[in-house]
Parts: sequence; structure tokens; C-alpha cells
Amino acid sequence: METTIAQKLDSLSKLQSIDSELDELKKVRGALPEEVMDLEDELAGYQTRIQKYNDEVEDFETLISNNKTGIKDAEKLIAKYAEQQMNVRNNREYDAITKEVELQQLEIQILEKRIKEAYEKIEGKKAEIEETKGVMDERKKDLDSKKGELDQLIAESEDDEKKFQKNREKASKGIEDRLFKSYEKVRNNARNGLAVVTVKRGACGGCFNVVPPQRQADIRERKKIIVCEHCGRILADVVDEIVKEVKKTTRKRTVRATADDE
Repeated sequence: METTIAQKLDSLSKLQSIDSELDELKKVRGALPEEVMDLEDELAGYQTRIQKYNDEVEDFETLISNNKTGIKDAEKLIAKYAEQQMNVRNNREYDAITKEVELQQLEIQILEKRIKEAYEKIEGKKAEIEETKGVMDERKKDLDSKKGELDQLIAESEDDEKKFQKNREKASKGIEDRLFKSYEKVRNNARNGLAVVTVKRGACGGCFNVVPPQRQADIRERKKIIVCEHCGRILADVVDEIVKEVKKTTRKRTVRATADDE
């Protein structure tokens, strides 16, 4: 049996009611879920920073090792030139070897300076690592505290949430796939999570823009699914304020009459 538009609208309204109940449950948690996620991202950032510092320390240590090797090579050359100076045949050869020795001595000074600078940079990076670890420890405490609060709130509403989720699954099965996807899309884009609303006092119950009288008449007939031309929400029904007041007055009179009879 084919589902009527009215039945589809009733199913969507029921689903919206369940989702709104779920939203209320999640509101109790406030900004805690986002705060927990932000802290987790922040800690991951600190971890990445520490890893970067460690990689830089390794690069400096490699540089130190290479420079020390360079110093040893220069010292070997100086020793070699010293032997050659003992066997020179003239002043020109002696001066040339002396110049080479001086160049290697200068190279050693440069390499030693680079080693000293690298050690200083390593100390600086290690200080940054320790500082970052200190901040990380503090933020980890904050995360544990926030997570504890969130876990407690989730545990307190767990049974209700499971019940609503079960009802949601049941309600969504009665809605065709295309319509359900449209509902989900509108709901995800809506700030207040409302995808299905009623027209109240001549305005959309979601964005509060005026709905023309003819469009209201079409909505009342419930012969086709009509969406708000401003926000895209599904307009399920029109709440007539006059009818509501009449019903309210009738109820009051009934209560009074019952009281008088007693």
C-alpha cells in the first residue's frame, strides 16, 4: 500500500521530534565534546612539535659527528705536511706547505666553531622540548578532567539516548530513502537541528520568514511536500492560533462546568 503525503509528513514530524529529544540530551553536555576534541588536537600538535625538535637534535648531532671527522682529517693533513716540511728542497716549497698547514688550522677553527654552535642549538632544542612537555602535561590533566566530566554525563544519559536511538531507527525505516536523505541534509545544515517545522502565526517555524497565505493553504491540504523557500525546511503543517485559542477556551469551560456539577 502506497504511503500518502500526510503519512510521510507525520513520519517526518515524528522523526524530527525524536531527533530534537536527542539534541536536548546532547545539549546537557554543553561544549565538553568540542573541548575534549580541541584538547586532543592540541596535544597531538605538541607531540608533533616535540618530534620535530628531536629530529632537529639528531640533525645537529650528525653535523657535530661530521665536523669532528673533518677535524680529524685536517689534523692528519697537518701531520702529513709537517713530515713534508722536513724534506723540502727550497723556501718556496716550505712556504707552500706552511700555507696549507695554516689553511687546515683555519678549517679546524671553523669546524670547532660549528660544533660549539651545534651544541648550543641542541641545548636550546632540549630546553624547548622540556618546556613543551611541561605544557603538555598540564593540558593532559585538563583533558583527563574534561573527559571524566563528559564520560559521567554520557553515562547518566546513556539509557535515554539508547532508547531514542532505537526509536529513531524504527521511525526512519518508515521513510523512503530519498526523503530521509533530504531530511538529514537539511537538518545537518540547520543551526538548531530542525528540518521539519510548522507554520506559526504565518511564519516558518525555522527561519521565521513569512509564508504566503496561498502556500499556507497548500500546506494545510497536505497533498504535497512543501519546503520553506527561504531556509529549505519541510513545512509539515499550519498551526492556526485562532483554533488553538478556541480549543483552549473550550477546555476551560469544560473544566468549570465539571467543577460546578460537583
